[in-house]
Amino acid sequence: MKAIRGATQISENSEAAISRGIQELLVAILKANSLTTQDVISVLLTSTPDLTAAFPATGAREVGFGQIPLLGSVEVDVPGALARVIRVLLYVETELEKPQINHIYLHAAANLRRDIAQ
Repeated sequence: MKAIRGATQISENSEAAISRGIQELLVAILKANSLTTQDVISVLLTSTPDLTAAFPATGAREVGFGQIPLLGSVEVDVPGALARVIRVLLYVETELEKPQINHIYLHAAANLRRDIAQ
């Protein structure tokens, strides 16, 4: 079992933007790591406190994560933190070793972890 991280910044606090953003991120993580949803054990999703229009898990279910355990949470409201961010931590069954795992950070969220962002 391995863990894969990722994050994206959402364009606005709307149901459509949250759904598009989480779907884009999850699909990118699967593609970059040559995985399918059948390889995913579970997903932890967090969002910044300013994203209140929808649950990110709802968008995840729409791209094949419906049978996968999803747990959502709200990030700590740290002053000056990047706004409108969804973070994910996927637990997956894979033979990939740590140097081969691609952690995906999209849009302005790429600035969060330049050390591991692809």
